Amino acid sequence: MTPSTTPPAGTTTADSATPPAGPADPATPAGTATPAGPAAADTGARTDAAVGAVSADRSVIDDLDRRIIALVRERMAVSAGIQRARIASGGRRISLARETEVIGTYSGRLGRPGTALAMALLELGRGRV
Repeated sequence: MTPSTTPPAGTTTADSATPPAGPADPATPAGTATPAGPAAADTGARTDAAVGAVSADRSVIDDLDRRIIALVRERMAVSAGIQRARIASGGRRISLARETEVIGTYSGRLGRPGTALAMALLELGRGRV
């Protein structure tokens, strides 16, 4: 006599398992168009039109990020020049009053996240001269 190959009640075998009926993503209502392919997965969008819009806007953001990084690098270089001039004249490398002014500008225009952004920019600008 051989052991039974029938799975216990309420279970299935890998060979006999069938996917549940309905959309693969429970957040997708039945009948909603879901684009296929890597673009859809990368954007999180659920329609072809949304994939196109998200992709286009991401291209704009990528361009903005490149420009922001270039500006941050430029800011760092200018800051290094200011620090060198200050040190050469016998002053301190960092001006806390100026840093407070910069923080105030960013927080005034961008709120609490602006404060964090200002702190990051100041840290990048402090560098080592």
